[in-house]
Amino acid sequence: MFCGFRMSKMGLLTYKSLFFWFLMTSALFIISWFLVLRSTGRSHSVDFGILPNSKLLGIPEDENLDESPLINGGVNWNKNLRKCDTNKPVLKVFMYDLPSEFHFDLLGWKGGGKNIWPDIQSKVPEYPGGLNLQHSIEYWLTLDLLNSEFSENLRGRSAIRVRNSSEADVLFVPFFSSISYNRWSKLKPGQNRSTNVILQEKLVNFLTAQEEWKRSTGKDHIIVAHHPNSLIDARMKLWPAMFILSDFGRYPPTIANVKKDVIAPYMHVIKSYVDDSSDFDSRPILLYFRGSIYRKDGGKIRQELYYMLKNETDVHFSFGTVQNDGIKQASKGMHSSKFCLNIAGDTPSSNRLFDAIASHCVPVIISDEIELPYEDILDYSEFCIFVRTSDALKETFLLNLIRNISKDEWTRMWKRLKEIEHFYEFQYPSQENDAVQMIWQAVARKVPAIKREIHRSRRFSLTSITRERGLRAVSVPRNFG
Repeated sequence: MFCGFRMSKMGLLTYKSLFFWFLMTSALFIISWFLVLRSTGRSHSVDFGILPNSKLLGIPEDENLDESPLINGGVNWNKNLRKCDTNKPVLKVFMYDLPSEFHFDLLGWKGGGKNIWPDIQSKVPEYPGGLNLQHSIEYWLTLDLLNSEFSENLRGRSAIRVRNSSEADVLFVPFFSSISYNRWSKLKPGQNRSTNVILQEKLVNFLTAQEEWKRSTGKDHIIVAHHPNSLIDARMKLWPAMFILSDFGRYPPTIANVKKDVIAPYMHVIKSYVDDSSDFDSRPILLYFRGSIYRKDGGKIRQELYYMLKNETDVHFSFGTVQNDGIKQASKGMHSSKFCLNIAGDTPSSNRLFDAIASHCVPVIISDEIELPYEDILDYSEFCIFVRTSDALKETFLLNLIRNISKDEWTRMWKRLKEIEHFYEFQYPSQENDAVQMIWQAVARKVPAIKREIHRSRRFSLTSITRERGLRAVSVPRNFG
């Protein structure tokens, strides 16, 4: 009996010893494999200092990663904007010295002699007023680049002009395409083709002949075509470039899309609400719309909503234009309204959204295909109401939705509108984080993807050259093998 007990105890000890050694050898095996894999794996760190134009992509040593201008939108957009300093990465832009017929001559400027650019230090040529202004984006960007050459204060600046195209991150084409369409698309006496068409043809011929265009097939070029009908002839030939647009409504997705192009805001035409001390109760109009009611394509919803809402006592829904003091009336109406309708027209976007922002009137967006400026860094749901077209056309749906938004919720959105309104202000000289600088920042966020595409396209460039020229025979050394 004693002998059996002793043998069972020894068996238990042997079992425990074997189990212990099994655990030890397994642990050592796993650790050794981990060390082998770690020693042979590729490093995931990136030395930004060795990259070309590294100042655009690099992060200053004293800058928090979360505040990098190209990481997470560049700043804390939710509350307080980071103040710019000399360490802030700046976009390097090469601007073509196009003849003045492509830009300031279209505004009526007469430089005389061989002057390409106006002397903006003495006088800045004015852009035509009225609704022309809403699509004047290329004008403001061009002025900003010209100003960067003599401005000593770089604070708040997101882009500078460089004279050497090989040093540039992007190449800007200063063609005032929107005013070219608005003012020069009709035939003049003796013309077979309009000035707008002729300029587009000249532009295509010029750009495609440039070495800068050829080396990237235009991928790093920027062309502004903010008016939906601008550049209508040239766009199909210049599509590799980055377009700055108001929306994609009249572009096939192969020509323009959110991946390669930038959506810019309209310049608002109504008066900004300066020193706005209004509140929920002091704005008597619940819902406001003034503009063209009868539209084609996706804009037909305006007509249907008009008949649904026209008899509501706290809704203002009327036809209106810029004529007969229309802008002043729209300013007064929006400043007196809690919510402002932004409904799709002939295209998904309209200036009405940016008029509403300038009025601190909470936008109600009914446009399923709309694309919005800076939406990669800005949450529009914080200050806009979005309604699907199919829902808006349901009886009482829209009004029930708006009337159920509380005073506190409206006040929160109203305060947010006041915080972000300067993102949509065009002015000269441009100011920190205004519309001009925000557009340049949006362009800068596209640069890494542009560089990647250009580099990928060069992968087989040597192979292609060899194939075109034919393989050249190479003699084998006599002692080879």
